[in-house]
Amino acid sequence: MKNILIISLLLLSSFGNAQSIKDLLNKASKLVTDTSKKQSFSLSQEDIAKGLKEALTIGAEKGCTKLSQTDAFFKNAALKIVMPPEAQKVENTLRSIGLNQLADDFILSMNRAAEDACKTASPIFVKAIKEMSITDGITILKGQDSAATVYLRSKTQDSLNAKFKPIIKNSLDKVDATKYWEKIVTTYNAIPFVNKKVNPDLVAYVTEKSMKGIYSEIAAQEKDIRANPIARTTDLLKRVFNKK
Repeated sequence: MKNILIISLLLLSSFGNAQSIKDLLNKASKLVTDTSKKQSFSLSQEDIAKGLKEALTIGAEKGCTKLSQTDAFFKNAALKIVMPPEAQKVENTLRSIGLNQLADDFILSMNRAAEDACKTASPIFVKAIKEMSITDGITILKGQDSAATVYLRSKTQDSLNAKFKPIIKNSLDKVDATKYWEKIVTTYNAIPFVNKKVNPDLVAYVTEKSMKGIYSEIAAQEKDIRANPIARTTDLLKRVFNKK
């Protein structure tokens, strides 16, 4: 940039015409601006991959923190965990004989378990994010608003599910969801003329719903970073997503 200004001054000394001087100044100014832009937006593939990982990490951490708050699942219509599909008949039967409170307590406990589990979920997601390749990063940057989240889900869902299950099981036990469910199953199976005994895998069900909620929240955070400059809280995020 300094060299450009020096050259411009030397050229100016060779011309007396005011219009020529003005033209030279405009050209020099444009050259300086273009050079600055090129320097500002010069990003390596490593930078882009790192920026995407940073965005996903921020999304995962914010998402898990948000969903770990009381009622984050229970009072969110889109995320609220209700009775497993195969247990809908159980719930209807219990309510028909006046056991509304037992059904309500169980539903609340499942949501509390999900909220509790989210407190410890962030490191699991962050570890998976670190494994993203440079090529994946380039593809994701050019993708849709939730491309990074879709990638994360496709690459990690099975392994994260396996790691998350023990956390969910511990949370279910901690908030008495397991106890409520055992009582529900025992009560339902003891009702005369009940033809089908039910006992779905509660841990698998709540794990699936919890992870769905987390991926949903990560996608929302990713979309915000892509669309909202204020959400780009680091210099690298600003450079990567401004470039896009």
